[in-house]
Amino acid sequence: MSGIHKKQLGIGIFLMVTFIAVMVVVFMPIFGGGNALNYLDNLYNSISKGSAYYIPKVEHLVQEHGSQQVTLNLKMADSIAAQSAEPLFARTGATTAVQGNTLMVNGDLEAIFSSCLEDAESAYRNRGDELEARYGGSPRATLHSWWLALNAMEKDFNRQKLFAAAQLTHTVQAKTVECAYNYYGIEAQAIKDRWATVLFSLLFYVLYTVWYGYGIMYTFEGLGFSLSAH
Repeated sequence: MSGIHKKQLGIGIFLMVTFIAVMVVVFMPIFGGGNALNYLDNLYNSISKGSAYYIPKVEHLVQEHGSQQVTLNLKMADSIAAQSAEPLFARTGATTAVQGNTLMVNGDLEAIFSSCLEDAESAYRNRGDELEARYGGSPRATLHSWWLALNAMEKDFNRQKLFAAAQLTHTVQAKTVECAYNYYGIEAQAIKDRWATVLFSLLFYVLYTVWYGYGIMYTFEGLGFSLSAH
C-alpha cells in the first residue's frame, strides 16, 4: 500500500457518486408510475411473449394423435382441487365424478385437449372474459386448475403405460397452459418495433457495469491500494 493519489481518488469518487446518482434515478417511479427496472422487465416480457406462442404447433400434435377414449383417475391435492377441475372436463362432453380428492374422467382425449387449448388461446390473447363466461371463475384460477389436472393426467397415463398420451399431456401443459398463465395480461410486442429501446438498454447495462468497475478501481488506486506480482 502506497500513499494517497489525489487525482485517481478524485476520479474514483466522481465515478462512484455519479453511479449512485444514476442508480437513484433508475429506482425512481418516473416511467409510467414505475421505475426503469419495472419498465424494462415489462418490455422484455412483452417481447418474449410473441416468441412463446406454441398453441398452433400443439394443436397439430393433438390432431396427429387423434381421438382416443380414455378413463382417468386423477389424484388431486385435495377435494377442492378435484371439484375445481371437474367443470373443465365436463365441458368437453366427458363423464366425470369426484370422490374425495380423486376426479374420475371418461371421455375423448382429443376433445379434452382441444378444450384446454381453446382456454389457453383465450388467456394468451388476454380475453379473460371468455374464460369467466365458460367457468365463472377468474382466468388465472382456470389455468391453474388445468395445470394441476394435466399434471395428474400425465401421472395417470404413465401408470397405465400410455406413454404417448403422457408425453402429449406434458407438452400441452408446458407449451400452452404455462405460457398462457405466465403471459396473461401482457400485451405482446415485436422487437422490431422497440429495437431502439432494447439496444439502448443493452448498451447502457454494459456501460453501467464498466462505470462501476472503473469507479472501484480508481478509488482503491487513489487510496494507495494496488495489485502487484512478487
